[in-house]
Amino acid sequence: MTDPTPAADPGPASGSAPVPAPGPVPGSADADRHWLRLAVDRARLCPPSDTAFSVGAVIVAADGTELARGHSREGDPHFHAEEAALAKLPPGDPRLAGATLYSSLEPCAERRSRPRTCTQLVLDAGIPRVVIAWREPDLFVTGCQGTRLLTGAGVEVVEIPELADRAREPNAHLAV
Repeated sequence: MTDPTPAADPGPASGSAPVPAPGPVPGSADADRHWLRLAVDRARLCPPSDTAFSVGAVIVAADGTELARGHSREGDPHFHAEEAALAKLPPGDPRLAGATLYSSLEPCAERRSRPRTCTQLVLDAGIPRVVIAWREPDLFVTGCQGTRLLTGAGVEVVEIPELADRAREPNAHLAV
């Protein structure tokens, strides 16, 4: 499967990386489904694991510019999707203050492989809005609290359950 990418500007003649053209502006139901489908499709790139979910994430600026994308185990066997996407941005990137993070699975609130959870990474980054397809089932952690912790900290969390079955597909080997 090819990696779906937004239309890209070839960038300046200096040979710098292409700049993605803005896509739909986050916030409308259609735009949220567009970006969340892209995150869900990223999960298909994850190497399967018997001890972790396959998750995809996309971070989108307030103007519809894709800032970063990531998937579980991208570049590191312990990376979670949100972590992989955030690692591609400079710490304190001011665009994060108006961004939306799209994730195929609720951000983790408990974790053994790293000191900070994805929920904490989102809060530390100052991302005010998170859109998910699927709440974390009680497989590795009982009663994931990511959504509760995010909303309790003032982050808007939107769930689009119509994409949950699609988010489960790359995790079929886990029988969830």
